[in-house]
Amino acid sequence: MTGPVAGPTEDDVQPVENETRDRIITGLVTIVPVLALGLVGWQLWAVALGWSDLAVLAIMYVATGLGITVGFHRLFTHRSFKTSPAVRGVFAALGSIAIEGPVISWVADHRKHHAFSDQYGDPHSPHVEHGHGWRGALRGLAHAHVGWLFVHTHRGNKRRYAPDLMRDPVVAWVDRTFIFWAIGGFLIAFALGFLLGGLSWQAGLTGMLWGGLVRTLLLHHATYSINSLCHFFGRKPFETGDESRNVAWLAPFTFGEAWHNAHHAFPTSARHGVDRFQLDLSAAVITLLEKTGLAWDVVRVDPPKLDAKRVQVSSLE
Repeated sequence: MTGPVAGPTEDDVQPVENETRDRIITGLVTIVPVLALGLVGWQLWAVALGWSDLAVLAIMYVATGLGITVGFHRLFTHRSFKTSPAVRGVFAALGSIAIEGPVISWVADHRKHHAFSDQYGDPHSPHVEHGHGWRGALRGLAHAHVGWLFVHTHRGNKRRYAPDLMRDPVVAWVDRTFIFWAIGGFLIAFALGFLLGGLSWQAGLTGMLWGGLVRTLLLHHATYSINSLCHFFGRKPFETGDESRNVAWLAPFTFGEAWHNAHHAFPTSARHGVDRFQLDLSAAVITLLEKTGLAWDVVRVDPPKLDAKRVQVSSLE
């Protein structure tokens, strides 16, 4: 694909003070959860999986997943609704526990993705500068899924793409203390396992394994699949000018994020599953916050605007 007329400049890229350190940390966060699968296999073989482990996994996956989808994405990146400083702080903390990076950096990368979607300058497009044929497609998918995390020359500049969050004292504080939230998530998983497992230290450790490492692995790859699969496979019911697509089977695992073509068509919409029977748990949570007075000015797209962007399919003669 060809790039836009006005491509990214040096100001679009976030300066990196210690690129080697960041790559090592990214590698550890990416690889260690995979290695944890070995411990999971051992546990299933030698100890057996307990109900408390699954409960901790479910609690931590849902809580941190919504921290990403409702908080990092729909609230902070696209400002799909407004809420109080306390609620902003909760979602910023939950998203940080997901260990997908500090909130302001995450937002800057995603806003840059929308500015250059599937064009030169997009941090994680599977379609740009990866070659042609099967090899190019596989290289593009690998880059969009996880490879882009190790390339710092195209990450979004925080001062350019997220100055509003840098001025937000609550969000800026959570961003600065990211490491404590990341570590704290494992301690929370241990505490949940300890409590749900009958005050057992072993249950606490296995809870930390499942609610910490395994949860991180599953949630990361669910999120990464939005960048890769949802720009390569699936349906395009709306005209967007890029390769964003809806992947229905992925929607339950990503709390509605996989209605990605609809999201690119209407980026500020609080609901991504805009059509009937499209499951979108994140939108349901926002609606619940609105009904309880914790959210307001929720952005919704009315049917005429939806229809105006629908791809018109000519009927066969």
